[in-house]
This record gives sequence, C-alpha cells and structure tokens, in this order.
Amino acid sequence: MAKETKSREEIEFEQWSDEKFCLEAVKRHGDSLSFVKEQTEAICLEAVKRHGDSLSFVKEQTEAICLEAVKRNGYSLRFVKEQTEAICLEAVKQDSDSLSFVKEQKLFISILKKRKA
Repeated sequence: MAKETKSREEIEFEQWSDEKFCLEAVKRHGDSLSFVKEQTEAICLEAVKRHGDSLSFVKEQTEAICLEAVKRNGYSLRFVKEQTEAICLEAVKQDSDSLSFVKEQKLFISILKKRKA
C-alpha cells in the first residue's frame, strides 16, 4: 500500500489552519496574521500586541482588538474601520501625531477639547 504524501502547499495550509500554530506564529511576528486562515479574537489580539499595524490584516475588527493595536502604536488608527472616541483617544495618548488619522471631524474636535482640559 503506497503512503500518501502531501504537497508543501497542503502542509502549509494545514499549519495556518491550526489555532495553536497560528497563535505561536503571531506571538513571534504579528504580521504572520496575514497567513492565518481562521482568525479568532485571541489570535488577532496577540498579533496586534506584538505589532499594532497587524490590525491591517484583521478581518473582523472588534473594539478590544482596535484598542490594543492603538495602545501599541497610535498610528495603527489609520487601519481602524469603525473609529470610536475611546479608540481615537487611546491612539492620541500613545502618539499625538495620530490625531491626523481621526476620520470624523466631530471626533477630532471632541478629542482636541479633551486634550486641552
């Protein structure tokens, strides 16, 4: 009986479908998230903890994931799909230059007022 061998692509696909493998990969390199087939919140959180800009690879952003990303790197605000005041404030706390990435003028003004207070 001949032993079935898997191609390199099949092996890689299986690895990037395994949650434990993916979690360890993003712990080492947050940008590895771009290869993850089944993104969980835990995997995404770990990725943005390692590298805030990994937020650009998150398929389903939550407020928790976005907050963690901007805490690490205020410039990650540019990748936030749905900006909230809390997320924007956290980004600006981390790096005041990230204020330029606030999308809505109302949020922008609100943050400016809070920074002056």
